[in-house]
Parts: sequence; structure tokens; C-alpha cells
Amino acid sequence: MENVGNVLQVDIKQEMKKCYIDYAMSVIVGRALPDVRDGLKPVHRRILYSMHELGLYSDKGYRKCARIVGDVLGKYHPHGDTSVYDALVRMAQDFNMRYPLVDGHGNFGSVDGDGAAAMRYTEAKMSKITMELLREINKNTVDFIPNFDGEEEEPLVLPSRFPNLLVSGSSGIAVGMATNIPPHNLGEVIDGIAMYIDNPEVTVLDLMTKIKGPDFPTAGIILGTAGIREAYETGRGKILVRAKTNIEEEKGRQRIIVTELPYQVNKARLVENIAELVRDKKIEGISDLRDESDREGMRMVIELKKDANANVILNQLYKHTKLQDTFGVIMIALVNNEPQTLNLKQVLVHYVDFQKEVIRRRTQFDLDKALARAHILEGLRIALDHIDEVIALIRSSRTTEQARTGLMERFGLSEKQAQAILDLRLQRLTGLERDKIEEEYNALMKDIAYYREVLANESLVLGIIKDELIEIKTRYSDERRTVIERNPNDIDIEDLIQEQNVVITLTHSGYIKRILADTYTAQRRGGRGIQAMATKEDDFVEHIFITSTHNHLLFFTNAGRVYRLKGYELPEAGRTAKGTNLVNILPLNPGEKIQAVMPVKEFEADKFLVMATKDGVIKKTDLTEYSAIRKNGLTAINLREGDELIGVKMTDGESEILIVTENGYSMRFHESDVRPMGRTTTGVKAITLREGDVAVSMNVVAQSEDVLIVSENGYGKRTGIGEYPAHRRGGKGVITYKVTEKTGKIVGARIVKDGDEIMLINTSGVAIRLNAENISVTGRNTMGVTLMKTTEEEKVVAIAKINKDESVEAVEAEEEN
Repeated sequence: MENVGNVLQVDIKQEMKKCYIDYAMSVIVGRALPDVRDGLKPVHRRILYSMHELGLYSDKGYRKCARIVGDVLGKYHPHGDTSVYDALVRMAQDFNMRYPLVDGHGNFGSVDGDGAAAMRYTEAKMSKITMELLREINKNTVDFIPNFDGEEEEPLVLPSRFPNLLVSGSSGIAVGMATNIPPHNLGEVIDGIAMYIDNPEVTVLDLMTKIKGPDFPTAGIILGTAGIREAYETGRGKILVRAKTNIEEEKGRQRIIVTELPYQVNKARLVENIAELVRDKKIEGISDLRDESDREGMRMVIELKKDANANVILNQLYKHTKLQDTFGVIMIALVNNEPQTLNLKQVLVHYVDFQKEVIRRRTQFDLDKALARAHILEGLRIALDHIDEVIALIRSSRTTEQARTGLMERFGLSEKQAQAILDLRLQRLTGLERDKIEEEYNALMKDIAYYREVLANESLVLGIIKDELIEIKTRYSDERRTVIERNPNDIDIEDLIQEQNVVITLTHSGYIKRILADTYTAQRRGGRGIQAMATKEDDFVEHIFITSTHNHLLFFTNAGRVYRLKGYELPEAGRTAKGTNLVNILPLNPGEKIQAVMPVKEFEADKFLVMATKDGVIKKTDLTEYSAIRKNGLTAINLREGDELIGVKMTDGESEILIVTENGYSMRFHESDVRPMGRTTTGVKAITLREGDVAVSMNVVAQSEDVLIVSENGYGKRTGIGEYPAHRRGGKGVITYKVTEKTGKIVGARIVKDGDEIMLINTSGVAIRLNAENISVTGRNTMGVTLMKTTEEEKVVAIAKINKDESVEAVEAEEEN
């Protein structure tokens, strides 16, 4: 580069590249892409802020759109009026916006592609939900920047108290990139954010249990979840959307009724397209076509000829028309003024981070305001305590300035406090008014302490965000409109796997496998059993249970964590095979060991998981709290130091619990004594343990059944449940088994009845299957009979109950430590 006089010589190639990049970034940042924080492009943000300044709130009157557009153009958006009015119109169209941000009065267009009336005829104001986008904008919650001429200021972003980017969606074409984010259901998105706040390590797949998929304002049907999952995990995907139709028959003829269309499909153009296909004989069998839509809703009628097959015609329409359409998801938004492709979780993370900043700035604003007011009140309190001297000082002063200075010097007041005293009206000197000042000051002190606590504690900030979002959900959320159906062309891997009853075995060293349940046959008690699996030296089978290949398996560890797998995800192996080490299947932490396994068919809202620990602690939690378990597990119970999880049971909220200890004591109580708690809580005391004793078993009590107790030396007995009196939880319990050197300590207990079958496992990996009715029934303080022969080297380590007369989903099978 060389200077020649006043001429600057430049490389045209480099100059063009630089100018084009500058132009491209200007379009990307200044026009086409939404900000991830409030989900708005600059033009939409400026329209809403201008309406806020004009006072066009949801509870006020309408104002001409021409007035709004003029205000936006003159103050914030120096572009064409058409672009501003078009953006305003779109925010008012209920067929484009899932939750319209503008309340329009007049003709704002239709789903047939009709344009809105001229801006001089239409009127508008903000809708109710839009108030949440601008709420507390005057509390320094966001930054302001000068407008184009420096005469005004405009917000860089709106506070956006709800996640508008996902709720309203966005579409735009920039230079070299485009965005196309579908709208979503407000309640679902808020539930997803609450899930993320509760568990920051949640995965996209977990979030999809709350955010099912897009929720279009025109409803329709989404076929399959594969496209949704791809879009949510990668930020890009294709979602197949189909119109809602039904087939009616009248006078021997069929007709197809269309009541909902895919998002952004022009109905009038669709009717024309169908008519063209019929005229060109690409679709035959349609005799008439008419649009019967009215104010009550959409209704498009396709009359068929007498011999036409409605399903065939419908499939042809899906193939050739917009009755079935593909919505291409491109989740690109501005993050710190840079365009980024975001997955679902990243969108929520950026939104929550922004809301944390909003809450902190709002709290700091409130704190500063409260401190300023408290400062004035402190001055007034001083004045009221020395009112006679204050009055005398003011009366003796020649000027206001002299009085102010005198007050400051005499009482150590600030200038603001002194001025507040000078401005004090005489009526504030009454006793009642003085009491009001004290009350206001005390209330301010509480507020100040709260504000400081919020600013110092991020968990409080997150709690505020969650609570305020739930309040918004309560006020504005509605039912999902778009139905998500299975795509008949999609293949679910579960459909390819036969549902079978299987025995799952897990060794002490962590080797697991599944075997078909009919591999085992029932034997008489006292037999030697058959080899369940080959184990290496010093290893033994610790857990065994019955389930289905299609059921969920919840693995609870001694550290209080839970992992989830499907039955078919476990490796299948032969009866005597060792199996696969669980560390190759589950991401267990060092030292983490499986202590309990729970088969679950569905995560029902009215079911609970009751957990017990070695130290006699019990906890009850809603089963639904364990429905979204990420791959690397979740905290199932918060354990105290040195404690371990020993058992988990599913209950209905009306059950009784029986805790059995290693030294032969038990405690029976109703589960209503244990209130439902959150997933990460510790629990409450179930039984007061005697010195040297630990809890080894927890069972749900069934009336008219027996308690089966098994000891480590193979002894066991049944005792009627009626011999176990019910108490309030927390007591020391009663004797349940006569523990001697001959019997060894208790390894487990189970509630059984005639017809049940029991499986015992010893340290050598030998399994024996017994009929419960062949086991003697005796009293609580007895040792029972031999159930399984043992040696000095072999001990019983696990028992499982098999309910033959129940479906495999209801099989109650659990292992004891």
C-alpha cells in the first residue's frame, strides 16, 4: 500500500472482501437474526419498546398503527415503513405467532395469504404476555445504547421474563446463513427450564421429556420424533408436519375434511393446487372442492367420487400438496452478537444465564433504592428524636443553606438527610406518622437483608427465576395444539426386539447378564441348585431379579446415585457364562457399587420410590422425579457420610413398610409417616438401631402374607405379618429372628405367600429356586429350617421373590446385601 498525494491505493480484492464482510455482519446482527436472550430481531424489539414508551399496554386503549410505525421510524429504526409495519402485523397474527405479542384491532391478514389493511386503518396495543417481555425494564435490568442519531436511547435487549426465542420462534435470511426456529408451547419450555435449573447436567434427551416438540399456532400433526430429536441435539433437522383430516361418509360417498394445516401453509393456494392436480388428472377421484372456513374455525371439504377410496386419495394429497410439509429447523441465534448454531440445551443455558443477570441487576437496583430510602429515614428518625432542637436550629437560621449546614454539622447528617428534614411536613410530627416512619424503616431493613442475600447466593437467584417462570406458566400457558404421532415409516428399535421374561444376574464384582427366565426349574428345598453363572475367584452373585426386555431398569448404587437402562440393552449370555462387567455399560464412578435394582414399566405420577439406608434412614420420592435420568446418572438420595443405600421399593402412598436389621430386629410403620421429598434430599429416621446393628432389608407389607427371613448360613422361616405390630417410625423395633452362631446373621427378608417362588444365591454363584409354601411357618423369635445347604466357605448372599401369577411388569424382585 502506497500514498500518492491525496490518493490511497488499495487492493480491490481485499477492499471488496472487507466491505462485504462488514455488510454481511451488519445484516446478520442488525436485521436478520434474533438474539438468544429475548428471541427478538432489532425491528421487533424497537416496535415493542416504542409501544411501551407510548403507553400502549394491554389494559389501555388501541392506537393507530401509523402512529406506532412513525414513532419507531423517527426514533429507532431508520428504514422503510413497510418493513416496520410488516413486522408489527406478523406479531399480531394468531396463525403465525403461537402467543401473539401484539393485540391487533382491524384487518391483520388471514391464513389465505390476504394482506393486512393499510396502517392508517388498523390499530394495535401490546398483548398481555408481551408485558412480561418488558417487565422491570426501568429497573436497570438491561443495557441501553444511543439510537441512530444519538438523541434517544434504546434497549440492547429486552428483559424477556419468559423464553421468547423458543416460545415465539423466529425466521430470517441473512447473508450466508438463515434461521428457522419453530414456536413451542410456553408451559413445556418453562418445564424444560425448571428441569435444567434443578439439574444443570441434564441432557437434550432428558429435556425432550418436558419439551415434546414444536407447537404450531395452526396445530397440525408432527409425524415421528426423529426429526425433532435431530434438531434439538444438533440445531438442525427436518420435521414432517401433516394436516389434521378426517373422513366422513354421506349418501354412499366419502369426503375428506381438513380442519388444521401445517404451519405457514397458505390455504387459498393449497385449494388452487389441489384443483390444478384434479384438472391435470394427476389425482383422480375428487368430484368437488370447497372452503367452508368461517369465524368458528377452518374447514376445507374435498368431495370424492362414488367409487373413490378416501385413504388412497389422502395419501396422494399428502404426496403432491402442502397437506404434508417439511419444516426445516435451523436454530441459529446471536450469542454476544455472534451467530451460533445452538441445540436445545444451549438455548436454555443462554436464557437462564441472561435471567441470572437480569435478577441480579434488578435486585441491585432495588437494594440501591432501599438503601437510599433507609438513609433518608435514618435522618428523619434522628430529627424526630431531637425535634425541639431541630426546630430551634431551623428557626434561628437566616437561610435554607445555613439551616442545612447547621443540621449536617450538629447531627452528623448527609446533605440529602438534611434536605429531607427541611422538606418535612408538620403533619409527620404526629405520633401516628412517627410510628409509620419506624414501620417503614424496619420493613426496609428486612428488604435490604433479603436483597443482599440474593446477590450473594446464586441458588436463590435460580429459585427466583424458576418461581417467576412457573407463575408466568400458570397465567399464560395453554394446552398443546400440535399433536405428535408416530411416523409409520420410522422403525423403533424396541419393535425389533421380542418382549421376553428374563432373569438378570449381577455379581459382587459387577458382572451382569440376562438369561431367559424359563432356563430355571423349581426344585425342592434343601437341594444343591443349578449353576446360575460362572464366577471368578472371590466373586459371587449379589443381585438377581425377574423383568422384561422392554422394561426400564433403575440401578441404585451404594453412593446414592441412580442409572437407567432398558432390559434389552443388557448383554444376553448363557446360563454359566460370566457376563459383562457393568463398568462397560454404566459410567460408574470409582468405588461405586450397585446396591439395588428396580424394574419399572412406566413412570406414573401416583407412584413413589421408597429408599432405605444401612443407618436406618428412609426417604420417599415421586417416581416421576426419576423419569429423566441422564447417561451419567442422577443423585437418587443424599447420603450422610459412611451411610449406604440398601433397598428401594415402589409404593402407591398407602403402603406399610417393614425394615429388618442384620441382628434380627424389625420395624413396621405406615409410609404416611414419611412425607414425599425431593430427589436430592437425605430422608428421615426409619428405625433406631442398636449398637453394632445395621439395616439389611426394606419391604412393603402385604396383609395376610408372611415375612420370609433368610440367614447367611442358609436357614430361613416364614412368620405371619400379623405378629409384627405397627408403630410410628423411628422406634427400636421388635425381634424378628433368633440370630445365633449356627444361623449366622440375616442377609434379607421378603414378603411372601403360598404360590410364590424364592431364588437363593450363595457366594459360589449357585442358585436354588424354592416354593414358598414348602418353607415352615414359625414365630418371630425362632431360627427356622435349612433352605440351602452351605459350607464354611459358602454363605447365602442374595434372595429374590418370583410372583408366578402376576405379569412380568408387576414382578416384585429385589436383592439384599
